Amino acid sequence: MELAGGCQCGAVRYNVEGAPMGVSICHCADCRKSSGAPMVSWAMFAAEQFALTQGEVTTFNSSGASMRNFCPKCGTGLFFTNEENLPGIIDVQSATLDDPDALPGQVHIQTAERIGWMAQAHTLPEFARFPGPE
Repeated sequence: MELAGGCQCGAVRYNVEGAPMGVSICHCADCRKSSGAPMVSWAMFAAEQFALTQGEVTTFNSSGASMRNFCPKCGTGLFFTNEENLPGIIDVQSATLDDPDALPGQVHIQTAERIGWMAQAHTLPEFARFPGPE
């Protein structure tokens, strides 16, 4: 399996090849702060399965050895490395894939830090598009 992805503005592109080691939906505070979202989905690959194919990223040390890589033009978070805890691993933000449905989440992690209302988020009303004024 080969998948491609990139940032919102198109300046940064990447490919991953082969099956991921796992796909996790992370609820930690670092992921929330870096994304501005209540959770982030990560697909974990061996470093040799990943290739940056276009552009360059900016790296931010979010905590200790945790390196978050993002597009310097539009700010899209793209991938994460931590050589102390996950040597030789690249965690790709799977929602940045061109086909994010290709790698569905397999497990929720860091739920001890989950925002309280996220535990029941699946029970909220749904709309196919923005619902507009009533």
